[in-house]
This record gives sequence, structure tokens and C-alpha cells, in this order.
Amino acid sequence: MEVLRPQLIRIGGRVYRKNPIQEQTYQHEDEDDDCYQGLVECAEESCEGYEVVQTPQGFRCTLKAPSLLYKHIVGKRGDTRKKLEVETKTSISIPKPGQEGEIVITGQHRSGVISARTRIDVLLLTFRRKQPFTHFLAFFLNEAEVQERFLKFQEEVLEKCSMDHGVDSTIFQNPKKLHLTIGMLVLLSDQEIQQTCEMLQQCKEEFIELQELVDRVLERFQASGLIVKEWNSVKLHATVMNTLFRKDPNAI
Repeated sequence: MEVLRPQLIRIGGRVYRKNPIQEQTYQHEDEDDDCYQGLVECAEESCEGYEVVQTPQGFRCTLKAPSLLYKHIVGKRGDTRKKLEVETKTSISIPKPGQEGEIVITGQHRSGVISARTRIDVLLLTFRRKQPFTHFLAFFLNEAEVQERFLKFQEEVLEKCSMDHGVDSTIFQNPKKLHLTIGMLVLLSDQEIQQTCEMLQQCKEEFIELQELVDRVLERFQASGLIVKEWNSVKLHATVMNTLFRKDPNAI
């Protein structure tokens, strides 16, 4: 357990710490309530990133999330949502499973609505982190010269290391698939895929220089929550060899 380096979650310009003990005990999706208990209490003061509207009945805040994550807000037998509503004195309306829509938070007090919204954001980010990557950002290296040099590199490696254990042609990347990786994404809905396409188009129009381009592209996706922030700057890399490419897992 990294006691001195706890997991941090950034939401709306604020930083929240997660309880690492509860994170380690999480095993199944049915244990949503246990995971909720492990979340650090969130600040209830106003957050500039949230739009809270005053209504004749009190206050109202909405947010969008992939339907795949609704169950984590509801929890087993609805316990997580009930706990949120009781602790923040709010009412939380969530679309039915499989239906895309808005999660609506209402309450008599603005601070309660903000607290509920913040806790939901933490829950969503927590379970998004548990999803396998679905897409990645990259620049394809499809220039003929790059591919030719790669094939020459492959030829030299195989010639010099042919007797080394596990080194063979199957672990080399396909020249047509060479790329520079920027970051990995978890896109859980058609809306998030569309959002990604729109953001990439914006990045194309606004950025020019390569390192600045990849850094600012990553910053924009980190700000959207689609990529988890791990580094301040992108270290561009292209995978040329990987044992995962090997078709026969027993061939070592």
C-alpha cells in the first residue's frame, strides 16, 4: 500500500484523495457500497465547475454519464444512491439502464446538491478507472522511409540476436501499424466517441508543433476526464517489438 503516495482524483480543478485500504479490498461490482465507504469526504463548498440552478423547489444540477456506469451510482439494491441522498439531503434521478440521458440532482440546499454532484463525480471516475481501455490516441508512422528503416532494424536484430531466447520475427510490430502513442482512453458511449472526434478536430485546428501538439491534446483530454492524468508531459514512443504480438503464447 502506498501510504505516502495515495491515489489522487482531480475533479473541477480540485484534488481528492481516495482511501487506499478500501480500494484494495474491492473485488466485485456488487461491492459498490464498500467502495463508496472508501471515498474521502468531499468538500461541500461551491465549485466553479458545477452549474447549479435555483428553482422554485430549491436547487438543481445535472450531469451526463455513460449508461454503463449508472449501476455504480445506484449500487446494490439501490443502497449507494440512497446513502448519497440521505447524507446530502438531495434527490437523485438516474435514467434507466441502457438509456442515455442526464442524471438530475435536486435539493433544498445548494451545498447539498454540490456535495452530491462531487461525490457522484468521484464514483464515476473511480469506476471508469476500472474499465479496460477501449481506444488510444496516436500518430501513425505510415511514411515509406520510416517503414523501410524499421524493416532494416528488424533484419539487423534478427541477424544479431537469432540465438537469443525468445527473439523471433513474431514479436515485431507490423510496419503498417507503426504509430506514436499519446495516451489511452476509456470511451463508454457513442457520445464520448463523438466528443473525442470533435476534440481531435479542435486540436488539429489549434496546435501545430509536435511536442506542443501532443502535450496540449493530452491536457484537453485529461480536463475532459476521458484520460487519467499520470504525467505532465507526453513521452512519445513507438512500439517496435512486443511479445504480445507472438501468435503462439507457448513459443518462448
